[in-house]
Amino acid sequence: MSALYERIYSIVRRIPPGKAATYGQIALLAGNPRLSRVVGYALHKAPPDVPCHRVVDRNGRTAPAFRQYGDDLQRILLEREGAVFTPDGRVDLSRCGWAGE
Repeated sequence: MSALYERIYSIVRRIPPGKAATYGQIALLAGNPRLSRVVGYALHKAPPDVPCHRVVDRNGRTAPAFRQYGDDLQRILLEREGAVFTPDGRVDLSRCGWAGE
């Protein structure tokens, strides 16, 4: 596994329950804000202990790749942890966005 993927996994593991981060935010914290897509690729291959469901797009939308496991699985997992969604189905990043501490 690449050092970059390990760095991404380490960052995602720090996102607390009920919070969400964006692909771009994870890329920035990993050292390169232009690697949002790489974050997605890494999370697609992530080990089970990485809470991938806590990563959403820049608008708070859940990931289409999660739908292979069930239409609303990512949303269900986030809601179980206390994440709040907007009426149009996006994670409310103003309330649940992770600051990256």
